[in-house]
Amino acid sequence: MRQLIIFIVLIINYSIAQAALEVQQVADNVYALEGETTQRSPANLGNNSTHGVIITNKGVILIDSGASYLGAKQLHEAIQTITDQPIKIVINSGGQDHRWLGNDYFQQLGARIISSAKTHQDQKVRTDYHLNRLGGLIHESLDGTVAFYSTETFDEKMKLTLGNVDLELYHFGPAHTVGDIVIWMPNTKTMFTGDVVFNDRMLGIGPAKNAQSWVDVFEKMAEFKPEHVVPGHGRVSDLAIATKNTQQYLKFLINKIGNILENDGDMLEASKINQSEFHFLSGHQDIAGKNAQWVFEQMEFDY
Repeated sequence: MRQLIIFIVLIINYSIAQAALEVQQVADNVYALEGETTQRSPANLGNNSTHGVIITNKGVILIDSGASYLGAKQLHEAIQTITDQPIKIVINSGGQDHRWLGNDYFQQLGARIISSAKTHQDQKVRTDYHLNRLGGLIHESLDGTVAFYSTETFDEKMKLTLGNVDLELYHFGPAHTVGDIVIWMPNTKTMFTGDVVFNDRMLGIGPAKNAQSWVDVFEKMAEFKPEHVVPGHGRVSDLAIATKNTQQYLKFLINKIGNILENDGDMLEASKINQSEFHFLSGHQDIAGKNAQWVFEQMEFDY
């Protein structure tokens, strides 16, 4: 009886989750799968994130495989509404759960799994952390999830071709996580940024905890002058919106914390910084104060 109840709950949750994933066309044969900007939940299967899809004449390239086995299945079903081409390559843009914990689903379909070397290491180091945290957030929606790490890695740059599509993968340094990369598609001037860009929701300083490095990574990404930015969270945008939502916020924190440190202020003062100009970003109530504390902690160490 208990197993039957759990099965029914999973079916209900899965049906709800299907409606939460929006397919947005970015350019010819380029799409974004936009998840919720709220916290991970049983309903969204951990996919509170945005994912990229590129359709080539030899198969599909997926940017980020989802936070769970069921989350990966959800992504695949969304892709099947666009094309019947098989998934040939999965690129993990970083070390957060929704970037790679769906790898096992896609490797069973024969997909290559690619990441930066730093992300590969991050996946291994934080596996238990991710699975334990997800267990507390998405519960039975984590069922079937097996950690499968990237099988192809690169250090700083990788050129990737599948059929009629050429991509350039870059690891410029730590951003949200230590191994975050950006994926450049030159012919459509599309940049898949993973967690280098947060749109619509307030970013979390994250495991890398290096705000200045994140700013530097963003600036290197921006030098490509992309016309389309597919972020790690939120809606597809142009570069100006991505800059406002991510880089300007990081610079704002660095500037405010710098002033506090120059005046011998403390972490309590940092946590009270007025961040109201960024309250248009969802989730600011929960993360703004923590972000200020994390930046203070890092900058105080370097000061």
